Amino acid sequence: MNASSFNQERIVLIATILIAVSASVFLSGFLNVPNLISIVRSISVLGILALGMAIVIIGRGIDLSMVAIMAMSVAWYLQMINDGYNDYLALMLVITGVIAIGALNGFLVAYADVPPIFVTLATGLFVFGYVRSQLIPSDAVAVPHGHWLELMGQFRLFNIPVDVFIFIALSFAAFIFLRFTKWGRYVYFAGDNPAAARNIGIPVRPMQVLRYVLAALISFIAGLLTAASLLSIQTRVINSNLLYDVILVTVIGGIGLSGGKGGVRNVLIGSALIGILLNVMTIADISLLSQNLIKSTILLAAIILDGVLNPRDEQTAQQGDI
Repeated sequence: MNASSFNQERIVLIATILIAVSASVFLSGFLNVPNLISIVRSISVLGILALGMAIVIIGRGIDLSMVAIMAMSVAWYLQMINDGYNDYLALMLVITGVIAIGALNGFLVAYADVPPIFVTLATGLFVFGYVRSQLIPSDAVAVPHGHWLELMGQFRLFNIPVDVFIFIALSFAAFIFLRFTKWGRYVYFAGDNPAAARNIGIPVRPMQVLRYVLAALISFIAGLLTAASLLSIQTRVINSNLLYDVILVTVIGGIGLSGGKGGVRNVLIGSALIGILLNVMTIADISLLSQNLIKSTILLAAIILDGVLNPRDEQTAQQGDI
């Protein structure tokens, strides 16, 4: 990482520690074990989604369909189980559909040269509309009693939910992929300078497809964990602020929107800050409207800071550029 990304990362880490210490002193109940477990669990699902978003953003893209894929794929899966489908068959059908949507996102971005913000916005709306109107009869779909998702949601190791361990495992896998594999390094090269990466023989377009497929699969995993913890999946979550929270975690952690910068460590730091901040605002009984205002202000500040520290190209980085 370059010096500017490290500075942003350090600032966010210090802010996270200060907020946690202040909450410990001034908010009763913050250090209670159930509350700490709640923080870690909320950080886990948010962080898993941010891992997928980070892989896309590092390669100079964005995926606005992740929350729709998360909710609708799991809702379709649970609906098939409730309708009597074989569990294995239902799971394979859903995974195939998730991969297809991710591949469609990647294909339209890489080979049709459509801006990713429009592609993923459209596919997210399509996934929600099609699944909700054609495949499931209601907004909420329950986990069947005795299903393995129910058992997974109840599982604890040292009183810690399984979500945390899956987040740790996925973080480690993403770290290995980005840092030590050839295709992971291609993500950074293509994000830093796509034209130069293509000129030296890096398969930029297939790599773009791979990034969106990985983001879709990670979204499905996050949806399974959400259903396991709540024993249902609410499809209206796509109208919530979850997607903005994911982008907020990714950007504020230090992953540059210009591409080619950041990593798993930035996701962990950003997840910790936003998870603790949301918990503190909830304990302090701050209204949802005020919480959204605070989060939007932080996101705007993070995007401005990212634009200053990580210009999108060399020309705009020149001093005095207008």
